Amino acid sequence: NAQNFDNAADYMEYITKFHTKIKKDMWNYTAAIAHGKGARKVENKRKELIETTDKSLKKVKAMGPWDYSTEYRDSVAAYLEICSIVLKEDFAKIVDMEEIAERSYDDMEAYLMAKEAANDKLDEAGEMVEAAQRKFAEENGITLVDNQSKIDEKLEKSGPVFDYYTVIYLIFFKAYIQEMYMLEAIGAGDVNAAEQSKSAMITYSDEGIAKLDTMSAYKGDMTLRSACTKYLEFTKEEGEEHIPIILDFFLKKENFEKQKEIFDDIPERKRTQDDVDIFNAAVDEYNAAIEDYNSTNEDLNSDRSRWLEKWNETVNSFLDRHIPSKR
Repeated sequence: NAQNFDNAADYMEYITKFHTKIKKDMWNYTAAIAHGKGARKVENKRKELIETTDKSLKKVKAMGPWDYSTEYRDSVAAYLEICSIVLKEDFAKIVDMEEIAERSYDDMEAYLMAKEAANDKLDEAGEMVEAAQRKFAEENGITLVDNQSKIDEKLEKSGPVFDYYTVIYLIFFKAYIQEMYMLEAIGAGDVNAAEQSKSAMITYSDEGIAKLDTMSAYKGDMTLRSACTKYLEFTKEEGEEHIPIILDFFLKKENFEKQKEIFDDIPERKRTQDDVDIFNAAVDEYNAAIEDYNSTNEDLNSDRSRWLEKWNETVNSFLDRHIPSKR
């Protein structure tokens, strides 16, 4: 028999407290990430949690058996060991992936899937402990109160929320990343690359809007779906109506520079009225294109900021509403 414990209930309670504390701390860590802080911003919390988990693991492993059985002790030890591994390996990888996730759709999808896989490991480990706990209680005549802990309730509520959010977020991101590529190409004056990203952005916007139309609200909450739809309607309109004006500026600029070079190469005394008219027409077109470019770009920047801000605000309020915060 294990020493220093008068009965199985005390033995069980002592071991369970380590499982409960780490489960709570793990929830606080993953909840912090879910509520928009990001894995890198809570990196110190991960390191602290690794330390406390390893300390708890040592204490549990040092426990003796109860009635010659170590099954329950070993299940909690296995849970703590899994938590430690997930923190050291899975979430360390997630921290690294977070830095590049914003650069491509594939990277973002891999990043989100890695977080989901890490949480699944923790869920499975938790279920293993609960099964061992019920078995130990039955074998030792301990009556367990059939009452979910607050952490268990939070975990149960969070899973479907994350699933719903991830689907919509990837729909959003697929168009968003093409818009980012397009803007980078425009900044570099690469019209061909901008055209390709613009076409992809319009396609993904159309596909996303159609997919969102088939999705139901989450427990009556339409806000996330609506905010994503509004952003995609913006990117669709941006690509179809406004970006052509932006790209036309580069064509007019190229034509102006070409006509200026030709005009400058003609000696002043040999310039005909046609030469002057052609050059002046290129100047007028270029000046008009500059004006259109500036006004269109200003309007787009304002609208883009507004819809992205609305999207981010909606995501935060949606998660706050449906995913319990820490503690």
